[in-house]
Amino acid sequence: MQKEITKEQNLLNDHGHINETGWARDLVLKYNRENINAPLKEIKEWDYYYTGNDEYGFGVSMANMGEVRALSVHFMDYVNEKYYMNFASTPLLNKASHQMPLDSQGNVEFGNENATCRYNRTKGQHDIEITFKDYYEDSDLEVSLSLAIPDTESMVIVVPFDESPNLFYYNQKINCLHPNGTVKFGEKVYDFSSGESFSVLDWGRGVWPSSSTWYWGSASGQVNGVDFGFNIGYGFGNPTASENLLFYNGKVHKLEEIQFHFPENSFIDPWKFTSSDGRFEMDFQPILDRHSDTSRGKFSSNQHQVFGEFNGKAILDDGTEINVTNFMGFAEEVSNAVNE
Repeated sequence: MQKEITKEQNLLNDHGHINETGWARDLVLKYNRENINAPLKEIKEWDYYYTGNDEYGFGVSMANMGEVRALSVHFMDYVNEKYYMNFASTPLLNKASHQMPLDSQGNVEFGNENATCRYNRTKGQHDIEITFKDYYEDSDLEVSLSLAIPDTESMVIVVPFDESPNLFYYNQKINCLHPNGTVKFGEKVYDFSSGESFSVLDWGRGVWPSSSTWYWGSASGQVNGVDFGFNIGYGFGNPTASENLLFYNGKVHKLEEIQFHFPENSFIDPWKFTSSDGRFEMDFQPILDRHSDTSRGKFSSNQHQVFGEFNGKAILDDGTEINVTNFMGFAEEVSNAVNE
């Protein structure tokens, strides 16, 4: 169940069905939005960045959800075990000029009376600029980050759904990005310029069922001075390959199935991760559960994005064992539903 896609072609055929499913090391398939066989309100497109270190973290998502562009901004204080969230949205009045990029390099922006956000992106650098007024209790939030994009392989997955051939999920995740810059929250400035801070990009496009649940985990850092990270997850659609892989020194190493072993009583209790091939065995000690439970009309979403430390081993394709201790990252469970 590990089909690798290597042929360059369109993601969708003339009927709006996926041409090829599986995993890839880059965006081999062209995202041809014009072939989507679904109404605009069902198309979901987002670009999410997480940047963090052992003491604090920052996440931002710009997304088109039908006819609305949404901005979601999160700040996590791991030392004091606190998190802050705020959201903004604006209607897409000019849909042609406000479409999300067809790949993970195009520029995109958001703006309303409370918040502005812009991603300026080239092949080697992604810049994030945000101003969010009254972000939390009359405190503003200002972000100025530059992420160095190494010449690296990434995780790409193409997933169908059993409910309809018109449904699909196309996703890229790039780990081990090197940030430089600051987040100013109120009067305090948080610096992400040290070598101990890392970022990940989650780029996603798709049309999928109204009710869904997925699981995702990610971490980036260094082991013995070499960039190392991983992407793990399952639960979405009917994949012909898993999205589980390791990143080491710019190359990916494909894993089989990963099982998330959740605590019985609380997301903040210890977790465990095991793999069907024995190449990923981790304990996870949570520090902070960024939980949101929202409902808008018939739509509801329950999210637990849990930040903490991984301890354990991962094995590269050549058998090299990578051991990590107190390796900062996150794991999440997200459930979306439409209530009739």
